[in-house]
Amino acid sequence: MLLAVLSPVGHLAAQRAPAAAVNALPPAAQRAYYQTAFEQKAAQLYIKLGLSADGLPLSVFRKGLVGYYNLRPAGKRTSAPPVLTLLDFSRPSKQKRLWVINVEQGKVLFHTLVAHGKASGADVPVAFSNKNGSEMSSLGFYRTAATTYTGKHGLSLRLIGLDPGFNTNAESRAVVVHGAEYVCQDFVKSHGRLGRSQGCPALPVAETTAIVKAIKGGSVMYLHGPEEAGYRSRWLNVDTAVTAFAGLQ
Repeated sequence: MLLAVLSPVGHLAAQRAPAAAVNALPPAAQRAYYQTAFEQKAAQLYIKLGLSADGLPLSVFRKGLVGYYNLRPAGKRTSAPPVLTLLDFSRPSKQKRLWVINVEQGKVLFHTLVAHGKASGADVPVAFSNKNGSEMSSLGFYRTAATTYTGKHGLSLRLIGLDPGFNTNAESRAVVVHGAEYVCQDFVKSHGRLGRSQGCPALPVAETTAIVKAIKGGSVMYLHGPEEAGYRSRWLNVDTAVTAFAGLQ
């Protein structure tokens, strides 16, 4: 009976059960409650953000959110901004395929173009690598560096790869967020696609400064690719994500 009262579905969907009542449940029931609450959070946030209209599949958003909570574990206070940057590289470069989302505020901060590595493919990337000199994009979860720097592409932000075998050479490869003139609609009109980088997620020049400032400081980035790329990650563990989600409620 208690579980039925606490269930975060139906007419109780927008309500939060009292912590004491949830804590009184048996462990398995607590788990079921928070699992349901997490899935509801993902679906509600997806709808609120209008991501379906933008072409981002719920499944991709959910993966990013799972990683976000795994990388913001309960009980560990962090100064990192509550921001999730999603790059959907299963989509063509001519489409806006980068989202910067403030998860706590439930707000899309930016939705824009982003380039992939020149050796990953023409318009739609099909190949990915963690190897130095590959000039390919690298899939997976990243943390952003604490500070920015000014390089040959202007204001830039280093990325720290968190998925062994997929992106952990990001620092040695100098895979960074930076602006590039070839990331713009004019280039798409002339070439049918964006220009390509040496593996960096390059942004439109006019938006780079604002985006870099919003995501610096240890926020989470998820670079998603086509299913056939074979990406797998410890950060996609739903059980640990739900545990972290529960601790942050």
